[in-house]
Amino acid sequence: MKIYGDSNSGNCLKVKWVCDRLALPYDWIDIDTMKGQSRTPEFLKLNGWGQVPTVVLDDGRAMSQSNAIIRYLARGSDLIPADAFAAAKMDEWLFWEQNSHEPYVAVCRFQMVYLGKPVSDLDPDKVKRGYAALARMEHQLAASRFLVGDVFSLADVALLAYTRVAHEGGFHLDGYASLRRWIGETERELGLPPAR
Repeated sequence: MKIYGDSNSGNCLKVKWVCDRLALPYDWIDIDTMKGQSRTPEFLKLNGWGQVPTVVLDDGRAMSQSNAIIRYLARGSDLIPADAFAAAKMDEWLFWEQNSHEPYVAVCRFQMVYLGKPVSDLDPDKVKRGYAALARMEHQLAASRFLVGDVFSLADVALLAYTRVAHEGGFHLDGYASLRRWIGETERELGLPPAR
């Protein structure tokens, strides 16, 4: 299996982390999106959207969209709850992450890390919505160890990707004790060093 990804992208790291956790062999192929490497004719044959991550399976079939990829890779593993309702609750978080968290927390980080913008140039609405997403997670994690109760799942992997580096997008987590506790536990579950 080949993973075409940017090692600074949370969406790409999700795929790597799931493979590492499940001991799935892969070759990592670095793609520099800022240099147009995901827009070459060769890459667009694999992924017409021109986005990373893109995974090419051993049989040559390609797939994209980080949460679809990790959902596929983790099928039958302990990262997807066996209980159908709990699995659906996990999916709720996966869909929410791409709709209500990533467009704000990750976009602010992209603007600061990739584009070099100062925090003062960030869109105030994106910052407000990013904090609303973090507050929603804090509320859940004050009531449960992980996002789906006491069960570590793909929901935690997906949300960790950009939450652990939210500070790189100008977000401060000082008032989010449960969220900070969860970041540490989730990093340990995945064998990751603490985010800098």
